[in-house]
Formats: sequence, structure tokens, C-alpha cells
Amino acid sequence: MTELDEFRQARCGSVGASDAPDLMRRTKTGYSATRANLMALKVLERLTGVAVETYQSKAMAEGIEKQPQAIATYELMFDLNVEYPPAPGLVPHPLIEGAHASPDGLIGAFGLVEVKCPQMAAHLDTLLTEQIEKDYRIQIQWQLACTGRHWCDYVSWNPDFPPAMQLFVQRVGRDPDLMEDIEDEVRKFLFELEIKVNDLRRKYEVQEEAA
Repeated sequence: MTELDEFRQARCGSVGASDAPDLMRRTKTGYSATRANLMALKVLERLTGVAVETYQSKAMAEGIEKQPQAIATYELMFDLNVEYPPAPGLVPHPLIEGAHASPDGLIGAFGLVEVKCPQMAAHLDTLLTEQIEKDYRIQIQWQLACTGRHWCDYVSWNPDFPPAMQLFVQRVGRDPDLMEDIEDEVRKFLFELEIKVNDLRRKYEVQEEAA
């Protein structure tokens, strides 16, 4: 099993930071379809014990490939050393079973780093507004909740821009109110998930997959 396979399997059926925005997203009439899609995915993983591979666009794949270079640039510019959680790279939430975060990197004893390598338009918007997208703010607060760390440096990096504009960094502290909202929604999601999984197993007489 490769490191990537180990990582995917470790997060099977568990709610991570990248899931948090989807399970919180609402429309005028209630939760959005992204929550229902996420629920179906997690139900399937819980039933089968096999991690579901989700769609990855070309832009997403390119962003992942660029991440090590972005981190190296960040380390050099701020004279910091980025460390990584022990394999498989997941940090469970201290109070919520079935929930985790997978930080891009750890900084000293109190910090995290969240790295994005966006396309030109998104990076340009970040440079101009100096604002972090709501989904990313949710991801960051969930990572802080899981790790207990005090702050996270949000990094946006695009090497196509002039040198002074390639790296955008904004430090984000803990937001107790947003963190509490996320935790409440995650608990609600996991409660519903458990009910659906148990109902399906009883109805179709399916045994629980061995851990």
C-alpha cells in the first residue's frame, strides 16, 4: 500500500477539514446538495470500509503537485521549518469520534500552514482583496480545532506572477464562534450518518465491515 493509499484508507468514513464546508453549506430552503452528496459518500465508505476516490480536476492535480515548491518558498521567505504530522498524516478531533484534520504542515509548537496553489484569477483576487474565501476559513478553523494549535498561516502561491506577488500569506487565529458552529454541524452530520448506516445494515442484513 502506498502512502497515498494509506492516507485515503485512514480517512475512510471520517469527516475532514475539506469536508467541513460542504456539510455546512446551505441554500435559502435548507442544506445544499453538496451535503447530501457528502453524506452518500460517507455512508458508502462506512458500509464498504473502502475509501471512495472523488473527482480531481486538472487544476486540482496541478495545485497538489506545486504544493512542495510553495512550502519551500514560504519556508525560505519567513525562515520557518514546516514539519508534517506522522503518517498517515491525520489528526483526530479530540472530542468528536469519526472526525479529523490533515494539515498541510506544522509550524513550531503552536502553528499550522494551509497551502493553496490556485489558478491565476483566484490568486489575483486574493492579492487584490486580501481576503480568504469562506470555505478556506472553515477548513482552517476545523484544523485548529482538531490540532489544538493557536494559529494557521494561509498561503496562496502562483509562480506565474512577478516575484513580489507570487506568495500571499495571512495569519489566521482561532475563531471560537465559527469553530463552535462547525463542531455543531459535524456532530449533527455524524449523528445522521450513523442512523443511515445502521438503518441500511438492518434493512439489508449487512454486517459491519471489520476495521
